Amino acid sequence: MTALVRTVLAALTAALVSIVAPTASPAAAMACATDPATPKRQLRAMWISSVANIDWPSRTGLSASAQQAEFRAWLDLAVQKRMNAVVVQIRPTADAFWPSPYEPWSQWLTGTQGGNPGYDPLAFMVNEAHARNLEFHAWFNPYRVANNDDPSKLVSTHPARQHPDWRFAYGGKLYYNPGIPEVRDFIEDAIMDAVSKYDVDGVHLDDYFYPYPVSGQSIPDSAAYAQYGGSFTNVGDWRRNNVNLLVRELDQRIHAAKPHVSFGISPFGIWRNAATDPLGSRTSGLQSYDAIYADSRQWVKQGWVDYLSPQIYWNIGYSAAAYEVLTAWWSDVVKGTGVQLVVGQAAYRAGASGQDAAWQDPAELSDHLTDNRKHPEVVGDIFFSAKDVKADRIGAITKLVNTHYSRPALLPARGSSAAPSAPALTSAVQGSNGVQLAWTGSGTSYAVYRVAGAQSTADPCFFADARNLITTTRQTSFTDTTAASGSYTYYVTALTRTHQESSPSAGKAVGEGGSAFSVVIDNSDAGFTAGSNWGTSTYSAQLHGTDYRFANPVSASDPAWYQATIPSAGSYRVEVWYPANSGYNSATPYIVAASGGNQTVTVDQRSGGGQWRVLGTYTLAAGTYNVVGVSRWTSTTGYVIADAVRITKT
Repeated sequence: MTALVRTVLAALTAALVSIVAPTASPAAAMACATDPATPKRQLRAMWISSVANIDWPSRTGLSASAQQAEFRAWLDLAVQKRMNAVVVQIRPTADAFWPSPYEPWSQWLTGTQGGNPGYDPLAFMVNEAHARNLEFHAWFNPYRVANNDDPSKLVSTHPARQHPDWRFAYGGKLYYNPGIPEVRDFIEDAIMDAVSKYDVDGVHLDDYFYPYPVSGQSIPDSAAYAQYGGSFTNVGDWRRNNVNLLVRELDQRIHAAKPHVSFGISPFGIWRNAATDPLGSRTSGLQSYDAIYADSRQWVKQGWVDYLSPQIYWNIGYSAAAYEVLTAWWSDVVKGTGVQLVVGQAAYRAGASGQDAAWQDPAELSDHLTDNRKHPEVVGDIFFSAKDVKADRIGAITKLVNTHYSRPALLPARGSSAAPSAPALTSAVQGSNGVQLAWTGSGTSYAVYRVAGAQSTADPCFFADARNLITTTRQTSFTDTTAASGSYTYYVTALTRTHQESSPSAGKAVGEGGSAFSVVIDNSDAGFTAGSNWGTSTYSAQLHGTDYRFANPVSASDPAWYQATIPSAGSYRVEVWYPANSGYNSATPYIVAASGGNQTVTVDQRSGGGQWRVLGTYTLAAGTYNVVGVSRWTSTTGYVIADAVRITKT
């Protein structure tokens, strides 16, 4: 909604019921009964993979506009599923989805590594995500260079070609050697370039550290171990330390540059099995500590990450690695550390051909989130991947969303920054298209709550879970199109960048006993009609909306009409908006279809533009009809202008 409309809505404050703001914060509702199906806070996200064009872009060589349309559709899907974040792969194979001074443009954009896509995808993606109030977590694969082992296929300027000693081939792929300090510095610099230049909300690493084992092959890093191994007598310990250094240093550098940015990793779901280590889980699968040298448990215990999202890609009751066993184990690991636990969910398995019988049950994924409720340490889920969320095989995603995501959710708060001041809800007006809200405040984003009835006080329990939460937004206005007939009270809270929430605003009641009607019809709306002699212009900066209409005066009416639905017979104030210009008409006739006959008012459109001008107050009949017109029948010279009208019940 435009700033102009927000200003308009603010002017209607006097027509509403104002309620004294409570002193209690939403966070103070400790004794309130809450519904586990409508949690107040929960991270809900999906991975959007770019490597091999898994999710986006769907293929190489798409035009910039086609790529952008596809990405917007992924974000719209996330909003539709009531998610509040996306995790987007922007460095899949030692390349970049932004103009990086360190690495080439990704081949997954144009089909050619180093090929400029013609725009800045990362800037575009961050802006589009934030426009929908979705957090944008930038996903980096740290060590993978190529999905083949032929360095000649890399663009000639690729750092892995310029520094052949930095890389090794293993299992048919190319990797940067994690044991070389210069490599670690380079990877961190490449990541920090994106962090420093773009307004990302998070930095995310996946589960690829040292390569997953390939039978009969050994990692060719003996020379690096001999040179940099120092006092390490075990190559495994040295490799784990190399990964630990990357994690620890990235944590330090990210938060030094931007303290609000969240740092998270999605490791393989098993750290170690209890049969190997008494600290491990009751599982019998691959151990990431030993196989890929990822000591994910230590990252948590040392506080080197803000959140961990282990990929618990197994079903409930799976013998080698049961979902419920691993969620309990990881919950115990993070308990008391301040590190948040977000579960990586295997949406790709639900209903997929060849998967175990458990994954053919539409309730399997939903049951995972039900199991999560046993563990307060679990603060959300990320689904792999976007195309599987969209596919919704066997209705598994629909069932999950209906059961667990029936309401929006705030993101979990990070850190300990102070909550912002409560915003001021300046307007809540019942219009033909819903309840139009406007407010002022100092938040990065806002949460809007709707409570049934005209409330005289705000019970903290209104805000204890999400049952009354209707939206979150980065705007300072919102139209609630979902309110049924009846009486409601609205509240707004402000949130910081790290999601600390303010106390609620004073409430405003609408509906029975406290309602006001106001509707704005712009020339671009469906309710506006005009003949072929009416042109369209964007010449004046005083316009309302995106453009306005103009026509030459003639000795015939030929009006442009504004249709509205008047809810009940009564007295209504009619206002008009037009851009003013010395060349416009000094006596433009406005027609109001009042009860008892049309009323005509002339307006000098040479001055007084760019604001609402009152024509008068009229008795209008109920119904949907042409309420206000702009006529061409005037003897004075200059264009007659039709831009917008506002009708308000008095």
